[in-house]
Amino acid sequence: MRRQGCYSFFYASFALSFFVFFYFLACTIAAVDEQELDMISALPGQPPVAFRQFSGYVTVNKEHGRALFYWLTEATGHAEKKPLVLWLNGGPGCSSVAYGASEEIGPFRIKQNGTSLYLNKYTWNREANLLFLESPAGVGFSYTNTTSDLKTTGDKRTAEDALKFLIGWMQRFPQYKHRDFYIAGESYAGHYVPQLAKKIVDYNQGTLEPFINLKGILVGNGVTDNYYDNIGTVAYWWTHAMISDKTYRSILSSCNFTTYKTSKTCDLSLDYAMNREFGDIDQYSIYTPSCAKSNSTGTRPVMRLKNSLIRRRSYGYDPCTENYAEKYYNRPDVQRAMHANTTGISYKWTACSDVLIKAWRDSEFSMLPTYQKLIKSGLRIWVFSGDTDSVVPVTATRFSIGHLRLKVKIPWYPWYSGRQVGGWSEVYEGLTFASIRGAGHEVPLFQPRRGYDMFRSFLAGKRLPKS
Repeated sequence: MRRQGCYSFFYASFALSFFVFFYFLACTIAAVDEQELDMISALPGQPPVAFRQFSGYVTVNKEHGRALFYWLTEATGHAEKKPLVLWLNGGPGCSSVAYGASEEIGPFRIKQNGTSLYLNKYTWNREANLLFLESPAGVGFSYTNTTSDLKTTGDKRTAEDALKFLIGWMQRFPQYKHRDFYIAGESYAGHYVPQLAKKIVDYNQGTLEPFINLKGILVGNGVTDNYYDNIGTVAYWWTHAMISDKTYRSILSSCNFTTYKTSKTCDLSLDYAMNREFGDIDQYSIYTPSCAKSNSTGTRPVMRLKNSLIRRRSYGYDPCTENYAEKYYNRPDVQRAMHANTTGISYKWTACSDVLIKAWRDSEFSMLPTYQKLIKSGLRIWVFSGDTDSVVPVTATRFSIGHLRLKVKIPWYPWYSGRQVGGWSEVYEGLTFASIRGAGHEVPLFQPRRGYDMFRSFLAGKRLPKS
């Protein structure tokens, strides 16, 4: 009887193992099939490339019909051995396809007429597999079938949906499970990146076999702390001769940056600075010519809204290249090639969503407590800043991270790129800060080599070169 019991147990165990094997085999086959459906054979007007591309949708809420659009460009060589980097643009409400992929770190640039693409010499997919996500729903090709979602979106749901996206995406692309994974972004992604990182840390702690192998985060010109960011921004305006002494004193005396609400006197002072004293400059890159057509598409609000300064300066950069992206991604042949707009969205693809920008529901006042938690988790954390941006300037970033009160490991020093000073850096216990000399709000757009060299050092976990 005992022997028969052993045999029964053996056969039961064998049957279970057999079932599990074929279950995972079926899942793997299904994932491969989904990958094939998402593969891009070639984009219209694209030069020949050796790396693979995928794009499509991952549903994050079936009940509401929310689905997020992604674009994966694998690494140019040995993609199977290189890390995965998720790139997020801010806004809130701006597209990572429009900015990160098409004018910053992606492999392609769009020609002025929007008919073809050319290669980016300093693309970051030389070092990593790049995953661009249009987030939240309502941005770019990402959509929701529940209209009210567009009026109730905020930081919390954006982070929750981004985590659901990653879990679903890695089920479709299981080869990236357990791969070294990093999150990078800029501007209002100064909220998105650390918030999503914290979600992943919490998720991994509550999972028996965590498969999102988060190693670190990289944030550029990021919105960090409402109070310190605003004080640092006004200081930048004054120290760079953008506003008068009188206006500077008026802003400091009338604006209470400890709350999102501002007084009428504060609004008047800010409006006077931006609309009377700044002049016709590109606020996201104060030393370069502004684009004459920068607001011709209507996708980007002119910065005259009477609300808090944090709202005024969270919209992102508005160069002419945005216009080229809107021409290209609204082409039906491009959308077909990218498996985009499969539900027939009733509105045009735009680089930024006015609806989301105006209706943003919740925004954390400060990301500093989140940074403190992430530092304790042992993640690699780098914060970088282009020093010609007056919207989320280097002074704002330095004021904010300075109040983390971290111990200095490597004191302030100039770092080098191509035998020139690429910027300055200071390494703290748990965080590295780097400025990028001569770069505006979108660092890789204005200083592509310096941005690329900074990215390589970040991935390698090495300090920026001193010579």
